Amino acid sequence: MNTLVIEIGCEEIPAGYIVPALTAFKNNILAALTKARIDHGEAKILGTPRRLTLMVADVADGQNPKTSTLSAPPEKMGFDENGKPSIAAQKFAEKAGIGVDKIIVADTTKGRYLTAVVEESCESSAAILENMMAKQILAMPFPKSMRWGSLPISFARPIISLVGLLGSRVLEFSIGNITSSNEIFGHSFMNPEPVRIETADDYEALVESTGVIVDIDKRKQMLVDGIQALAKEHDSQILDDPALVDLVANLVEYPYPVVGRFDDEFLEVPDEVLITAMREHQKYFALVDENNRLKPLFIAVNNTKARDMNLVATGHEKVLRARLSDAKFFYKADCESSLDAFSEKLKKVTFQAKLGSVYEKTQRIAVLVDYLAQSSAYPDKEALKTNLARAAKICKADLVSQVVIEFTKLQGLIGRAYAIKSGENSEVADAIEQHYRPVQSKGKLPENPTASLLAIADKLDTICGCFSVDLIPTGGADPYALRRLGIGIIQIMAAENFIFSLTSLIEKGLDGFVSDPAKKKDVVQQVKRFLKNRMVNIMTDQGFSKEAVNSALAASFDNIPDVRLRVKALDALRKEADFEPLAVTFKRVENILKKAGDIKVWNVDIALFEHAAETNLFEACKAVASTVESLIEKGDYNGALKEIATLRPKVDSLFDDVMVFADDEAVKNNRVALLALVSGLFRNIADFSMI
Repeated sequence: MNTLVIEIGCEEIPAGYIVPALTAFKNNILAALTKARIDHGEAKILGTPRRLTLMVADVADGQNPKTSTLSAPPEKMGFDENGKPSIAAQKFAEKAGIGVDKIIVADTTKGRYLTAVVEESCESSAAILENMMAKQILAMPFPKSMRWGSLPISFARPIISLVGLLGSRVLEFSIGNITSSNEIFGHSFMNPEPVRIETADDYEALVESTGVIVDIDKRKQMLVDGIQALAKEHDSQILDDPALVDLVANLVEYPYPVVGRFDDEFLEVPDEVLITAMREHQKYFALVDENNRLKPLFIAVNNTKARDMNLVATGHEKVLRARLSDAKFFYKADCESSLDAFSEKLKKVTFQAKLGSVYEKTQRIAVLVDYLAQSSAYPDKEALKTNLARAAKICKADLVSQVVIEFTKLQGLIGRAYAIKSGENSEVADAIEQHYRPVQSKGKLPENPTASLLAIADKLDTICGCFSVDLIPTGGADPYALRRLGIGIIQIMAAENFIFSLTSLIEKGLDGFVSDPAKKKDVVQQVKRFLKNRMVNIMTDQGFSKEAVNSALAASFDNIPDVRLRVKALDALRKEADFEPLAVTFKRVENILKKAGDIKVWNVDIALFEHAAETNLFEACKAVASTVESLIEKGDYNGALKEIATLRPKVDSLFDDVMVFADDEAVKNNRVALLALVSGLFRNIADFSMI
């Protein structure tokens, strides 16, 4: 058993490329080793901006042996009556790669047949790895790749070195004009000379001796420890930013943090602007006091240790001052205007070529939020409507502010800051920021009623608008992020227990786009199907069975919180021991009703009953109907389904004792109506025909 090390040395790779590419590389190599019947231990990814490394422990020296049994002609075709092999036997032996004398005659269910045990040849692990490595390296996925020189290959950045070791053996392979060796390069500035590595087990320690921390987690921890220690020295704390830690850890090969300072005059600019200028443009860490107030300090992380780190800090300060001066200028210019003035400028900002301006979008949002306020269960509707009307008007105003034009990620955040500065109430100000939520999977949701309803209106307007002009997501293409918006709508409605009709809301949302009734009806169904698919994905991701989700959604998809309750109840019922026969019974009921089609009279006439099974089922339905209705009104679908389940023996008896599709049309229709009575009890909960 030996350790395998593969290192790809490159020019500087973007930080966000490193971990995804290495993870895919690891998975592909392990899969290839397993397929090649090579035993191996755990794998570990290592990397810096200038090297991508994979280590696999306990790689076997060669393939595991594999035998297989071939069978072909029957005995009578392989040998004559004297036991001499025929041409068929000789051909079979050649195919199996054995001598004729090694053929075995085996008894099978079909008779006696010629068989041969074939043992596949085993290659060394080194030979197999050498053959596959170039292909596996070039298959590493990157958001963007590049070519260099006249080479017919592409990679994230030009490859400058390759190291392949299995134990102490150098694996020989080439990519482009680079051939593998056992020489690594150290830190590009501090130890750029090549260093020979004797064995794969020495790799990490040897690389570290050249000034490079190749272990990503170790480098990240060194970074965190370093910046926290510096912050403590300056009576400060690091503004929590895990994503920035991950990013900066993959921008350096060894972290050398340094503290810098900026002028107090910049603190008059909103914190969000300063933090963004430091974070997005310079990758600096902001420092705050014990009350989480921004301090005029920052920490920059360098890749090289200079003789005079104070001089390095001064350089960072000069760069940041230029950035903050721009930010201050933009902020001052914005302060000379108002959110209402910004809103007027939205008339000249295109939302989408076929859907008008952003200003027109805010007007449509205003209509939607008024409808939502009226439909919601919040007690103080007038206050809510006032807040929503104001928030709808100015929610996009900051898009034309100079600060957001320069720092686009601050949309909403700057709107909130400007709203507070101009005296808007906190609910309106927060709604301006929060109506974009959730901005990512499992992201934060809006935190007040105004923000929640504004977020739904904004997202629904975009979805309805795009669907009305056939800008519908297809496959992996979703340029307007409609799937994310749909998920956001469902998550907010579920979290806030909004029980208003989704269909009515979609119809209201389409009023601003579609006037033709036939087309509107069609688009409503398209949007509902789109949102229903999002609901399926959300609930299956949460662990509910797809059958339960689809069954509940098929019954009704108009009240999002109600859908969730029904799915939970149905999924719980599915775990009961007697669920399968219950599902079969109710599924049979649904299938018979579908087969019967439309009948003229759905009322049950007890005078047409011919068997006790019909009477028993009818009386049982009447007995549970009021209880089921009461439980459904309370949202107790668990109780309702259990109550309905008590009908199964009576339904089974009906199927055993009578022929539903009787020759007498009136009797047949009456029995179908009786089954419709049963179906009516659970039809609004779940469609059992889908289970």
